[in-house]
Amino acid sequence: MIRVLLADDQTLVRAAFAMLVESAPDMLVVGQAATGAEAVALARTARADVVLMDVRMPGLDGIEATRRIAADEDLAGVRVLVLTTYDTDENIVDALRAGASGFLVKDTRPADLLDAIRTVAAGEALLSPGPTARLIERFLRSPTAPHTGGPECLSDRERQVLTLVARGLNNAEIAEALGLSPLTAKTHVSRIMGKLGARDRAQLVIVGYESGLVIPGSMGA
Repeated sequence: MIRVLLADDQTLVRAAFAMLVESAPDMLVVGQAATGAEAVALARTARADVVLMDVRMPGLDGIEATRRIAADEDLAGVRVLVLTTYDTDENIVDALRAGASGFLVKDTRPADLLDAIRTVAAGEALLSPGPTARLIERFLRSPTAPHTGGPECLSDRERQVLTLVARGLNNAEIAEALGLSPLTAKTHVSRIMGKLGARDRAQLVIVGYESGLVIPGSMGA
């Protein structure tokens, strides 16, 4: 069973998500939080696998709550899936930097939301290709974060793989695009994450853009 914690300041929204999650035979709602502080506390006590985190909440917001959960060694297995009303919300980039494993807009189809929870619970990052590309290109056009390795730290093949990851492709899609086996594609992604110091695919995209290894505008290439 996937243990899910819901964090949203709107009672009706939480209730709707709770009904949806509970309708899945492989999921269980283990707590509901109306603030970021409550989300952090419940993540520690409810033994959640996945936190559905709203960005905008009173007091401690969803971004800071995500940062605290990601920084807590005791919560290393907890994954945060950020929910937002608009896919142009610049706070999403901050949430990914803080350690979120991905994001979805709140009007996502119910079946897609459940699939997203399963994806994140399995340890993978969820990156909606279109919205992710637009957000990163818009808010990371002027790189501000230093990176540990220059472009030479990646091979040509690894750069190709990183570009496809930044477009939101999964390992199977990357393998197909580059004529590789899925296992080889997965190995490339793992090596890139190690070289760039990214904890998951979501942060790999951020690091790729901030380092200049992936250039805004290259998404459609």
